[in-house]
Amino acid sequence: MTLNAVLIANRGEIAVRIAHTARQLGIRSIAVYSEPDTGAPHTLVADEAYLLPGKTSAETYMNIPALIDIAHRAGADCLHPGYGFLSENADFARTVQDAGLTWIGPSPESIELLGDKLSARALAVEVGAPLAPGTPEPLSTWEEARDFAEEHGMPIAIKAAFGGGGRGLKVVFDEADIEEGFASAGREAKEAFGRGECYVEKFLTNPRHVEAQVLADTHGNVAVLGTRDCSTQRRFQKLIEEAPAPFLTDAQREAIENGARDICAKAGYVSAGTVEYIVSEDGTVSFLEVNTRVQVEHPVTEVVSGVDIIAEQFRIADGQPLSFAGQDPQLDGHAFEFRINCEDVVNGFAPSPGTITRFDVPTGPGIRVDSGVKTGTTIPAYYDSLMAKLIVWGPDRDAAIRRAEQALSEFDIRGVRTVLPFHLDMIRSSELRGDSLDVYTDWVDKNYTPSRNHGAVDIEHVYEERTNVVVEIDGKLHQIGFPVALLGAGVGTQGAESAPAAGGDVAGAVTTKYEATVVQWLVADGDNVAKGDPVATIEAMKMESTVKAPRGGQISIVAKQGERVKANATLATIS
Repeated sequence: MTLNAVLIANRGEIAVRIAHTARQLGIRSIAVYSEPDTGAPHTLVADEAYLLPGKTSAETYMNIPALIDIAHRAGADCLHPGYGFLSENADFARTVQDAGLTWIGPSPESIELLGDKLSARALAVEVGAPLAPGTPEPLSTWEEARDFAEEHGMPIAIKAAFGGGGRGLKVVFDEADIEEGFASAGREAKEAFGRGECYVEKFLTNPRHVEAQVLADTHGNVAVLGTRDCSTQRRFQKLIEEAPAPFLTDAQREAIENGARDICAKAGYVSAGTVEYIVSEDGTVSFLEVNTRVQVEHPVTEVVSGVDIIAEQFRIADGQPLSFAGQDPQLDGHAFEFRINCEDVVNGFAPSPGTITRFDVPTGPGIRVDSGVKTGTTIPAYYDSLMAKLIVWGPDRDAAIRRAEQALSEFDIRGVRTVLPFHLDMIRSSELRGDSLDVYTDWVDKNYTPSRNHGAVDIEHVYEERTNVVVEIDGKLHQIGFPVALLGAGVGTQGAESAPAAGGDVAGAVTTKYEATVVQWLVADGDNVAKGDPVATIEAMKMESTVKAPRGGQISIVAKQGERVKANATLATIS
């Protein structure tokens, strides 16, 4: 290996993951961090860490001059972008190369060709991949999206042309919502990728999301490491992935894998990449996009293929062939990956930044946890909500499900609300455990409520911190769980201290539970609103959410559009 020192232009669990692999390969790892990430685990795992002054993504992890400067100061000879942030930015890849550094990823030309969803669609047509109807160019106005809908019918999907991962993606079912959907997709795309252009596709109802993992080197080897199913999503952000994708016909699997290989070979692609498809409820396979980076869900493929995808990226960037060049690896067993996000399941998966007071991971055969946090870590509101990933392998799908249920039951995180209750609900559901996969990309948005699984409208108790008391009765041990608050410990949900919200004691206060930016007011100052009416759009952790009126009356707006507000701040009052 001729590479000596890598700058990791990222944060969180992927930065930790890259640093671990770099050490394994004998490569010095150099981390960067923002002011809110001071002392974060990725800065401690790496051999060195350097401050990027500022808080927001633009000021820090997307600050190209600052990243290049640190790379030179620290003596890096290569740079790994991870996923998100600048990982699919061709200009950044080109700047890295122009600075004399090795870019660990696909070429800038490949990123431009495949990262632009419209040129990727054209390439998919060229190699014969099936496609849903879509616009060939980005749209300038929402009226163009309306015209497309009138021609092809509803629903439509409005998508960021330069990005992926569900950011800047809005599915619109009613023509009256096209204008706002177009504006919202553009805002999210701009925030996540620095470019807000969007195009439109016909949306196929109840589709599964299936993808193929590709690795390609500079020696002409293009390998496909099998498939993944990523259909369990909320707001088109993946939550559960499994490999290989279950319940596909041989013809579907062959079309997905061969199409992925052909697209990447035609593009002259190198490094890790993912070719994504949707599989409609009638069995139709349709090309979706190419992600020109390592995916969040790459570990679920690693544990069934035996391939270290990050290590292969380093090998490829070093000019070496794939370690398994000549044939695709044989898959062994089945695996699930669960994204452990700090989100409040009982309140619509709202972001839940804060300080982790306990982080106890499960153990046992076939269990892997990739984490960017630990007990005491503070989760800032500026970045993605992903804290860790639980990956569970089993010799077959049924065994993997049983192991996953046990592992999720053992995972104990306190101080912030997480999606662990959701994951337990899903792994126990008939939709996921049956003889077919009855989950599709917006199934969670349409069907999932915690009360469905817990038999109550008020299901805040799923986050109740409990303590177990062990007692012996007639020589047999029994565990009894008690809510901590009931025992008088004075501790609230998930270990967080109970305290009144800043605006909570103000009658009619419109508040946000977490630090956020007021993106847009949906009403004017002085308007009359009804209880439950949407009144504002806010953004935190790269996700837009709607704030609703807590009661009816006349609204008086306090927070300005574009203002960054603290958790529990009063945005408006309703009299």
